[in-house]
Amino acid sequence: PQYLFLSYDDYERPGFEGAKYVMSPPLREKWNQEALWKGLAKNDLQVVSTDHCPFCMNEPPQKQLGKDDFSKIPNGAPGIETRLMLVWDGGVRAGKIDMHRFVEIVSTNPAKMFGLWPKKGTIAVGSDGDMVLFDPEKETTISAKTHHMHVDYNPYEGRVVRGGPAMVLSRGEVIVDHGEFKGQPGRGQFVKRQPGRPLVG
Repeated sequence: PQYLFLSYDDYERPGFEGAKYVMSPPLREKWNQEALWKGLAKNDLQVVSTDHCPFCMNEPPQKQLGKDDFSKIPNGAPGIETRLMLVWDGGVRAGKIDMHRFVEIVSTNPAKMFGLWPKKGTIAVGSDGDMVLFDPEKETTISAKTHHMHVDYNPYEGRVVRGGPAMVLSRGEVIVDHGEFKGQPGRGQFVKRQPGRPLVG
């Protein structure tokens, strides 16, 4: 979701802070964000994903590799944990998309694109029972101090969002309950996929 919320202006942050926002493709001017939201609303764009390619700033000093040479800054940023919260707050709460479109672009369409639907991406008899129970009023201040990703910064640091996961079920079993991981090691399964489905036609 970085292209919906971050912009070229983030490169202008003081000191070496702009390195946090070095990613590929690079961030664009802020006015592009509105065009992306419109594309999501009109089905010109079908998913919101994240490449979740985090490199630490200081511990270990991965981004610091480019301190004296911009071309050596590792490209990428964290984003997997904040994706749903950001898209709900910036999309549904802001009136840019409705909740049905939210489900399509963060769940149903990705499952179809990767050949996992209808085992994943829908609630139906015969599907896996993977669900996120979402609290639309849950308020979160995004911070590296409280996120669960193994990276020492968050590009959305200090941003207050409303709406977030309250519980996560995998194959019908609660694996996250109000921020506490309850999954058991070794319960993962290989998921065979089919060819992806076209999302527009």
